Amino acid sequence: MVPVQCYFVLSALLFFIGVYGFVTRRNLIAMLISIELVLNAVDLNFAAFNRLLYPGLNEGFFMTLFSIGVSAAESAVAIAIILNVYRNFKSDSVDAISNLKN
Repeated sequence: MVPVQCYFVLSALLFFIGVYGFVTRRNLIAMLISIELVLNAVDLNFAAFNRLLYPGLNEGFFMTLFSIGVSAAESAVAIAIILNVYRNFKSDSVDAISNLKN
């Protein structure tokens, strides 16, 4: 059986890769994928902490399923917004959105 600490290390890796990708990318789709990596790291932590603290119960797994549903809805809305930005500005760069301020 895999120790729980390995899941925590994997979760931390996913989280920091997601944060790094969000900070360094200027493409809206790449930023969305980075946010999804961060949310997946949170889901992995929910499941790992549930296994560590309450091995016989399933509350962490239900919270993970709820979080996956919320992130799927968030992705659908974000992709719709990105498509509208691309249609209006013909670019998927973050710099194109700065024109919305005027």
